[in-house]
Amino acid sequence: MPHTTDNTPNTLSAMAVDVLTTADAREKCARARAHAARWFAARRAGTPLAIGHAAPPDFPARPARPELLAPRDMPRRRPGTAAGRRGRIQAIAHIELNAVDLHLDIIARFSHIPMPAGFHDDWMRAADEEAKHFNLLADLLEEMGSHYGALPAHAGMWRAAEETHDDLMARLAVVPMVLEARGLDVTPAMIELFRKSGPAQAVPALETIYAEEVGHVAYGAKWFHFLCGRHEADPKETFHALVRRHFHGALKPPFNEEKRAEAGLPPDFYWPLVGPVAETPARRTREGQVEPEARVGPGAE
Repeated sequence: MPHTTDNTPNTLSAMAVDVLTTADAREKCARARAHAARWFAARRAGTPLAIGHAAPPDFPARPARPELLAPRDMPRRRPGTAAGRRGRIQAIAHIELNAVDLHLDIIARFSHIPMPAGFHDDWMRAADEEAKHFNLLADLLEEMGSHYGALPAHAGMWRAAEETHDDLMARLAVVPMVLEARGLDVTPAMIELFRKSGPAQAVPALETIYAEEVGHVAYGAKWFHFLCGRHEADPKETFHALVRRHFHGALKPPFNEEKRAEAGLPPDFYWPLVGPVAETPARRTREGQVEPEARVGPGAE
């Protein structure tokens, strides 16, 4: 088992908060990977760590750079230029760093909800992989003569966490099943862009990310369906209601239907969410399960 000290967090929730409150990007990822290794080592040894309870911050600690800008203020860069390719790699790295925090926030923020051990296994594994992804991209930026933080980044990445801070089912619906699923749609084109224009090292990094993101979407779908089963709720209707309530905007095709299906997202989950979105109140359980009579937005059944 990895070495620990008196200052090492002794519960899973405390380990998650330790990462969330670490500002330096490389250190954040190092801690995420170390805590994941410790969690899984304890599980294999038959001495699992307690989940515990720890209060996550409203917003995770971040390095001083990159400068965070509103979406409308983000500079436009042509992907066919060297500067544009550096900008694209940093944008993806920024997404991966936010994903580390999102996956650990779901552990700490919802630790009061009883869940099987596999739930915590999945999100610790996802956080570990997202940290690996960030390191791959940060290394690549340095090979390209840049570094993470050299360019401004999108300030809205944490909005989904804020929107779903008290709602586990909404968090699962919006983060892995909408936002990460979008990554499955757009990553193949990015891989082809870098295959044609370079740098060549970007291709295996993006292929690794693409393959492992399917699993992260699948974790979201699996635990969303689990909670629907717990409350005898219709998964499709509940998903539509929660996304219409908490996701600001419509889903945009084209969709990678093959990889979405592999992750447990059939077309009738996301195609009805293409187009205008309306928002009305919905009654929920403590896990965020929308009660059957709540119907939200156009096209509700």
